[in-house]
Amino acid sequence: MSIVSSEKNRCIVLVGMPGSGKTTVGRDLAKRLGLRFVDTDHEIEARTGVKIPIIFEIEGEDGFRKRETQTLDDLTRESNMVLATGGGAVIRPENRALLRERAVVVFLSVPPPILWERTRHDRSRPLLPVSDPRGRLEELLEVRGPYYREGAHIIVEGGRGTPHAMVKLIEKELQALCEH
Repeated sequence: MSIVSSEKNRCIVLVGMPGSGKTTVGRDLAKRLGLRFVDTDHEIEARTGVKIPIIFEIEGEDGFRKRETQTLDDLTRESNMVLATGGGAVIRPENRALLRERAVVVFLSVPPPILWERTRHDRSRPLLPVSDPRGRLEELLEVRGPYYREGAHIIVEGGRGTPHAMVKLIEKELQALCEH
């Protein structure tokens, strides 16, 4: 029996900052649980035929966030899936509400120095190409941190161990959640 099946067949949603490991951990978690894996940013790119930085360039952050909300709304109506969100998905209150209501939300909490190490050479992150990307990461975490925590059913402190270790922690927490 899948852990998710005892949680009303809801999907498992990973939230966290860019570089927190949502995609890597999500893929591994989905494989271990026998579920489908979807990354919302990849889904938005597949639906539009355009890369995320180009959407930001043409439509601005607000245009991208509208697309993100529609994608989250569509995907969270499905079950038996692990869904990795974009780092800013929690900004909109409607996103936090639908994720919390329709999914088991797991916040991957990773310290800023580790986020910086993981993202500093990645040019595909639309909010980080600024003069002080490290400072920008810290600003984003300050704004988003409370939203991540507010919406999470499970908080996993990460960044120090392997993705496999994080998956094991999430599995343990999911099992405990389902037993209550």
